[in-house]
Amino acid sequence: MGKINQPSSQIKLTNVSLVRMKKGKKRFEIACYQNKVNDYRTGIEKDLDEVLQIPQVFTNVSKGAIASNEDLMKSFGTLDIDSIVLEILKKGEIQLSEKERNLQNESLHNEILTIISTKCVNPKTKKRYPPTMIDKALKELKFNMSNAKVAKIKALEGIKLLVEKQIIPIARAQMKLRILKKRNFKLDDIKDMISSIEHSDENEIVCLIEPEFYKSLVTKVQEIGGSTIEVLDMAVIDSNNNNDGTQLF
Repeated sequence: MGKINQPSSQIKLTNVSLVRMKKGKKRFEIACYQNKVNDYRTGIEKDLDEVLQIPQVFTNVSKGAIASNEDLMKSFGTLDIDSIVLEILKKGEIQLSEKERNLQNESLHNEILTIISTKCVNPKTKKRYPPTMIDKALKELKFNMSNAKVAKIKALEGIKLLVEKQIIPIARAQMKLRILKKRNFKLDDIKDMISSIEHSDENEIVCLIEPEFYKSLVTKVQEIGGSTIEVLDMAVIDSNNNNDGTQLF
């Protein structure tokens, strides 16, 4: 990218992805093509001309306000626009357009519902609920997904609420484990954490547990020493029919 002369005139740009950085009390922005910033950061795209809509530094892209040399020098200690643009591109915060934000929220929403669906079952039938039914139940409980940032964390919050309120009969699906035993292993040491035993002999135990007991069980087995735990299934679900068709709404 060649040297850039920072003009004083205003430039109007539309349909862009913004990358914003605060330096001191000043805000600086650069205008990029949609979806190209992450490509550049991950190394997929290396040509800056394919990333930047215009190689300028703005204080406000939507108003076309270009940063003054005085502000750039005070905040970045240089008037080298190339290096300033690169710093903002690498370290700045991506500002999504409304369309991009809506698509991202929709994708996150669906991911949360899918996680809950795969981790929970109707405790009587051992079948999972489809995401659409999970969605209806959470809406009835006024569960807010608009503030979600990490799908897994928000899904666990949703599961906790669903299990607590029981607007539909729901429980966390049990985990299936194999414990490879050593001679000093005693079943009595862990029986309070096991829901049921599917198989047991002198060498191993195959059992079901509630997910909340997993960490405690691992700790206990480690304390005993010698024995090992293998996760056979993170969520045991009746595979004959994955969807519970009960109409509850």
